[in-house]
Amino acid sequence: MPVPPSASTLEPAPLAGRVALVTGVSRRVGIAATIARQMLLDGASVLASGWHPHDADQPWGADAGRARATIDFVTTDLPGADGRFHYVEADLADPETPGSLARLAVERFGALDIVVACHARSSSQSLRDVTVAELDASWAVNARGTLLLAKALQQYRDPTRPGGRLITFTSGQHLGPMPDELPYIVSKGAIQQMTASLSDGLIDEGITVNCVNPGPVDTGYADADAHAHVAAMFPAKRWGQPSDVASLVRFLASDGGAWVTGQTINAEGGFRR
Repeated sequence: MPVPPSASTLEPAPLAGRVALVTGVSRRVGIAATIARQMLLDGASVLASGWHPHDADQPWGADAGRARATIDFVTTDLPGADGRFHYVEADLADPETPGSLARLAVERFGALDIVVACHARSSSQSLRDVTVAELDASWAVNARGTLLLAKALQQYRDPTRPGGRLITFTSGQHLGPMPDELPYIVSKGAIQQMTASLSDGLIDEGITVNCVNPGPVDTGYADADAHAHVAAMFPAKRWGQPSDVASLVRFLASDGGAWVTGQTINAEGGFRR
């Protein structure tokens, strides 16, 4: 279990007064849960969404305790977090979900400034195995869901507020082949490709758009042999950690990241394919 970011190690509240929506917050070892906690530490109010049925269908399984375990991880030892954090189960396969989440953030916290689209539907299908049903499901959750979150941010954000941010997530499919995950990588590739166009479409409204490729991150999905093999491909001989990714997202969401937009950032620690 990764150690969550600690309130005692960080400077005061660079996101104070901001409101963030973070999707994909369904596992304590996941990237999104650490990002949500980091944003709380940085002073933001956070609406987090997750969808535990997806994890339950994957080899790694859902967290025991599900939503309660996620909430405890994100908020433990953060005074006042109860008033600044709300968690909801939300299936992004439903095209109404992105708008509903954005509306809920405004209703709950009075605004929406930041969207971190960290959710993903995982899929392991090669060309021989690929099905129309899985192609459609991965596209709906990953690509369409992210694009509709961008639309919802544009619709519900007050353009007079500072700090408009859209931060999306792709994988490494633009850097090397991933032939056994075709529905996943096709939909993740679409997210990477939409970045420049979304950035151009939103910058005049004060919203920056950036896409993060975090490389292999240790979120509990690899068996022991695969874990050792992948670790050896990093110069540091370790996997990326959720906290590594949260540090980058923290910068992009802050005022310090205001001059960065339209970028795909490969934050992989020198990973050698």
